[in-house]
Amino acid sequence: MDAPGLAPGSRWQAHSFESRVLADNPLGDPATRPLFVWTPPSYDRDLERRYPSVYVLQGLTGTAPAWFNVRPWEPSYPEQVEALAPEAVVVLVDAFTSVGGSQFVDSPATGRYHTYLCDELVPWVDARYRTAPSHRNRALQGHSSGGYGAMVNAMLRPDLFGGLATHSGDALFEACFLRDLPEAARALRDRYDGSYDAFWDDFRSRPPFAKPADHVLLNVFAMAAAYSDGELPFEPETGELRCEVWERWLAWDPVRMARQSRFVAALREVHAIWIDAGRSDEFYLDLGATAFRRALADAGVPDGVVRFELFDGRHSGVAWRFPLALAWLVDRLS
Repeated sequence: MDAPGLAPGSRWQAHSFESRVLADNPLGDPATRPLFVWTPPSYDRDLERRYPSVYVLQGLTGTAPAWFNVRPWEPSYPEQVEALAPEAVVVLVDAFTSVGGSQFVDSPATGRYHTYLCDELVPWVDARYRTAPSHRNRALQGHSSGGYGAMVNAMLRPDLFGGLATHSGDALFEACFLRDLPEAARALRDRYDGSYDAFWDDFRSRPPFAKPADHVLLNVFAMAAAYSDGELPFEPETGELRCEVWERWLAWDPVRMARQSRFVAALREVHAIWIDAGRSDEFYLDLGATAFRRALADAGVPDGVVRFELFDGRHSGVAWRFPLALAWLVDRLS
């Protein structure tokens, strides 16, 4: 099967992956997912060689096929990979859900997307491609929610992933999420009589993101589905914080996770960590990136393991950063 949107001769291969753990997901989302794998030109010549692998995770509302979308004046990420030609196997993972995304974690409200990634996709790729099977030769990369997934899954499974690159990844939840809660409460009150069911009925009946409050309402709902089993961290009528639910969200904050003893030990097993964000990120994820970098230092992760940079930019329009991190990761994984 050919990958979409690329000229004949592309080294991207398209697969349909049938997941067992997603078969009974509560949203009824498809269990069969697209999966795209790239191999370098040397892969066909050196038949005894094994390659490092990098798993690329999409942001909220993203899908794996969307990586192939063509934009004016800007190559797609698969085209950037082709041009860079890293000596690695690159894997594009699909974890979209009907509420926008999964955050790449296991949740009773969305499904077992952490298990799908770690216990299904990684072994499947290792069995079918000549990847180096050690965690020292395997990494995660992602932007926004994908960057979050890279951080969290590397901490949860240091036996699988020895490297990560997070571009504007969700972190420091009091900065990136807390401010959305009163805005969501007001939008629910004024437009949907306080009902998320009414929001979803409206959202799915028209072009998505056609109304100003669509993004914040979807984002808050998707995060609640991932972090608190769908329970909202605020009172819909007043916007008052439900502290016990908010604490469940905070338990999934990479900054806080990185300061817990079990994750401190995990992070010391990771030998390549790339962190970047635009200084003008609309969701203040530049602050989250800085806080995560500080948490790594507090955990005793050596400076030589971490590449950290804030650059002039916002949350979107940062795809030019992805091949830089990919090349750096592959060099560290090889």
